[in-house]
Amino acid sequence: MLKKNIETFLGCDREYDEAKIVLFGAPFDSTTSYRPGTRFASRTMRAESYGLETFSPYLDLDLEDAYVFDGGDLELPFGSVENALKDIEDFTRQIVNDGKISLMIGGEHLVTLGSVRAVAEKYDDLHIIHFDAHADLRDDYLGAKLSHATVLHRVWDIVGDNKIYQFGIRSGERAEFAWGKEHVQTRRFDFVGLEDVVEKLKGKPVYFTVDLDVLDAAVFPGTGTPEAGGVSFDELRRAMNLVANKCNVVGCDMVELSPPYDQSGISTATALKLLREYLLALDYNINNK
Repeated sequence: MLKKNIETFLGCDREYDEAKIVLFGAPFDSTTSYRPGTRFASRTMRAESYGLETFSPYLDLDLEDAYVFDGGDLELPFGSVENALKDIEDFTRQIVNDGKISLMIGGEHLVTLGSVRAVAEKYDDLHIIHFDAHADLRDDYLGAKLSHATVLHRVWDIVGDNKIYQFGIRSGERAEFAWGKEHVQTRRFDFVGLEDVVEKLKGKPVYFTVDLDVLDAAVFPGTGTPEAGGVSFDELRRAMNLVANKCNVVGCDMVELSPPYDQSGISTATALKLLREYLLALDYNINNK
C-alpha cells in the first residue's frame, strides 16, 4: 500500500485504500527542446495549492469530500529517458491494478508515454483524448524517438489508428499534419466536435492528456514552448469538465507548466484551478456512475 505524501495537494489527503484517484508528480524535462523547467511543476503546484479554496463555486463541490490520494513526486533519473519512463510506468501500473485512476502531474509531455504504457496493459481498446497546442506526432526529433515532440506518435505505436483525438492543435511540422490525417483525428485551434467524440467513446476506456500550452500564451506564459493563440481558461475548464463527466477516464495527466517562466505566478494559479475543477468533476463522476 502506498503511503501518503508528507505535504499533499490541497484537499487531497485521503488514505490510499479509500481513494478513487491517485495524484502524483513526474518531475522530468530532460528532452525539452526549448525552455526547461517543467520538472519543478508538481512541487510548485503542491506548495501553491494552499492559496486556493477547496470549494468550487463552479461545481458546488468541495475537495474535502473527494476521495483523492497524493502519492508525492517520483524520484526520476534525469540521465536516462527509458529508466524514467519505466519508473512512471511501474508506479502507474500499481495504481491502475489496484482499481484506481492515476492523475499524473508533469513534467514535460513525454512522461505521458510511461503512464499510457501501464494503462494500456490493463485496458484493451484504449482511446486517447489529447489537448495541446502542438501535434507531438513526429516520428523522431533530431534523431531521438523519445521526445516531448514525438510522444503522441509513440502513444500511437501502442493504441493504433483512429484511437487518438486531438484538440486545440495550432503548431507542428507539415509532415506531422500530413501523417496525422491518416492515423489520428485532429481538431485545430479549438474544441469544436469534442461533444461528438465523448459521445462516440461512451463506455470505452479513455486516457486523457492535457498539455497546458493549449491555453493562450497570454493566459498561460509559464510553459516551455509557448504558442500564441489558443483557448481561454473557461473554454479549457468546460472541455475538461465534459471529458470528466461523459468519458470512462481510466488514466490522465496534466503537463508542461514551467514555474521558472511564471514570474507572476499566474500560470501556476491557472493550472491549480483547472486541477481542482477536474479532480472534483472526475471524483463526482466516479461516485455517481
